[in-house]
Amino acid sequence: MTVKKLDSMVKVLRRFNVFLIFIGLCVLLSLLSDRFLSLSNLLNVALQTSIVAIMAVGMTFTMLTAGIDLSVGSIVALSSALSAGFIIKQGLPIYPAMGLALAAGAGLGAISGLLVVKGRLPPFVATLAMMAVGRGLTLAYTQGWTIPIMLDEFTFWGSGKIGPVPVPVVVLAVVFVAAYIVLTRTKFGLHVYAVGGHQETARLAGINIDLVTTAVYVISGFTAALAGIITAARLWSAQPNVAAGLELDAIAASVLGGTSLFGGVGSVAGTIVGAFIMGVLNNGLNLLEVSSYYQKVIKGIVFILAVLLDLYTKGRK
Repeated sequence: MTVKKLDSMVKVLRRFNVFLIFIGLCVLLSLLSDRFLSLSNLLNVALQTSIVAIMAVGMTFTMLTAGIDLSVGSIVALSSALSAGFIIKQGLPIYPAMGLALAAGAGLGAISGLLVVKGRLPPFVATLAMMAVGRGLTLAYTQGWTIPIMLDEFTFWGSGKIGPVPVPVVVLAVVFVAAYIVLTRTKFGLHVYAVGGHQETARLAGINIDLVTTAVYVISGFTAALAGIITAARLWSAQPNVAAGLELDAIAASVLGGTSLFGGVGSVAGTIVGAFIMGVLNNGLNLLEVSSYYQKVIKGIVFILAVLLDLYTKGRK
């Protein structure tokens, strides 16, 4: 094999490694379980993955600027509680209640962004603090009680279908298209990559780094709040302890999808595929009746291998 052909293969791997991992995993599971490729199971995988994928899209924005948002799990819980509580406790119409819940998530994201750009706190510290604040506000609002909500117009957003496709999957598709356009077709998207690539160069180019940084945390908070509303609609209730640890799944999906922890590299398409790698793996392990004790070990190993492959292919010259 010539050096030129080897370099070409490495370039293909570098660009499509996450997609190849996803396809390979699907092929393997289809051979191990004849139920995996059934339409009902594939739609179930998409439904189960949609919430984490929506969160991961927002997480990708923050990671592209070399940041991270640990508060998204708490924002899911808070927006879930607020959307249900505004309807059941305060008697608000459904869509104004959902709008206020989305605004609350975006507001917490804005506070995280301001702590980073004005308070000069590391993103890890700022969003860790907001994680505690968000969870505390959720417990204070619900008093630790579940808020049941069984209104069809609300639960439609978590349990309804458009044709054969679950509504959360349709919402994910809309979020993906919007995020893809923002990152690839707008000046703001270019600025996000520039800030993550090299802040000083971005500053010299006249980019308002503080504004861009704050905006990505607002986006992350908004997508987390959207995921929270869908969660409440799926569960027919708002549960104060829901989404605990879900921020780690969102981070893992972004990293699996090729988003660099150091900023400037990544895409929402890769993030969606990364989320589906996790979703397919969870589903496959359940179909194969693998003990839950071993499932986390297997997922951890797959995550490490995927990241190592990503680092290897990006590091080849």
